[in-house]
Amino acid sequence: MATENPDARRIGSATGGGRQEELLESLLKQLTVLTEEMRNANLIQLHRFMAEQTGRALADPALSEALSTLQGVSASKRRQLLFVNAHYSAIVLNHRLGAVDWNELIGHLRVWCVNRVFQEYWEMTGDHRKSLPRQSLEARVGQAVDAMMEELADGPDEWWVVGPSG
Repeated sequence: MATENPDARRIGSATGGGRQEELLESLLKQLTVLTEEMRNANLIQLHRFMAEQTGRALADPALSEALSTLQGVSASKRRQLLFVNAHYSAIVLNHRLGAVDWNELIGHLRVWCVNRVFQEYWEMTGDHRKSLPRQSLEARVGQAVDAMMEELADGPDEWWVVGPSG
């Protein structure tokens, strides 16, 4: 029975025609794309799991207290902070997956920086960010948000222009 698979025919002609390097390069590119897609799918699945856990914590004050590392906040405030954290994580995930570039990420975060609850969250979680590797995406995002928060403290009237660009 003749092979109806065009890839199989291409492999046969490539090896017969001395184009093995081209074929290997093509396969390597496809493998690289597949690996990146699997990595992204795993990141999305991990985020989905964390979002489900956060959803459970938002619905149950006992779980909310167990999930949060923040001390001395009311149950209502803890739920707000957990929600802000979940949304912040989703914004960063969008950048990590390539859905938004750095400038778009900064734009989204710039809007969040004028939100009172986000400001409280950011202030309360400063120590968490100190343990991040300096070159990690989370650390770089943290530095950018820190800069925006400092600029906003000086004059929040023009919030849409604070922070890094490009």
